[in-house]
Amino acid sequence: MNNMKFPSWQIGAFSITAISDGYLSAGLDLLSNIVPMDASKLQQEAGVNDPSSIHINCYLVRGRGRTILIDAGAGGFKQWGGKLKANLALAGVQPCDIDTILLTHAHPDHIGGLVDPSGEAAFPDAELVVHQHEVSFWEDDGNLSRASERARGNFLFARKAFDKYRERIRTFTDKEVLPGVSAIPLLGHTAGHAGYRLESDGHSLLIWGDIVHFPQIQIARPDVSIAFDQDPLVAAETRSKLLDVVSSDKTLIAGMHLGELGFARIERTGKSYKISYES
Repeated sequence: MNNMKFPSWQIGAFSITAISDGYLSAGLDLLSNIVPMDASKLQQEAGVNDPSSIHINCYLVRGRGRTILIDAGAGGFKQWGGKLKANLALAGVQPCDIDTILLTHAHPDHIGGLVDPSGEAAFPDAELVVHQHEVSFWEDDGNLSRASERARGNFLFARKAFDKYRERIRTFTDKEVLPGVSAIPLLGHTAGHAGYRLESDGHSLLIWGDIVHFPQIQIARPDVSIAFDQDPLVAAETRSKLLDVVSSDKTLIAGMHLGELGFARIERTGKSYKISYES
């Protein structure tokens, strides 16, 4: 079976495919600046059957002699996701084919798939590329000592994943991470949260990481943040500014918690925004 089964987009020399890792569940009470009843209403009005369900996307990028994976899903952590490897196989890609993994950040639902069930690197030949601030944050013992019990587990999990790729990890602070691929700092969610802009032959795509977790809620209400944000106010400010830019520029966007269609554009309607998926 080939990758026609999966949503794909051609950006010049790059072929980008949305690969689902499955779903995780998070209560609407984790959202701030909105009551759960109003959040649930927005979900239901958008036709979302399970208001607490969050989809997990990863993106496969092929072109210019590279096979790149952007984020690695949850890998079954806390029974979240875990479908990435099987779906990559359906797209004709084996773990050893991946030469580069770009991380948007190091929360468990983005790095869980980096480590296989035996505890070894799931992508044995891949270089792991991540913002320097992200690695520094999770590996800082002072940050670990101040973390809550829940967050402490995230620190230990991130360190384990980094350790498995220690000899093949590359951190960045500048924009260009690969030819045609530039990192965009998107502050507020984590210390080094980054999106990636792919540009080729006059076309572009922005993969915006975790700008939203519940797209039908947070695109209509960009002031709504989630407990996973390290700085909810900055995250909301980043989201508002980015939604303004991508709606004005009609930018094609992709995101780790958009629906299974994977690619969308943002439209401004008065003072609000709405998402329109691209088939």
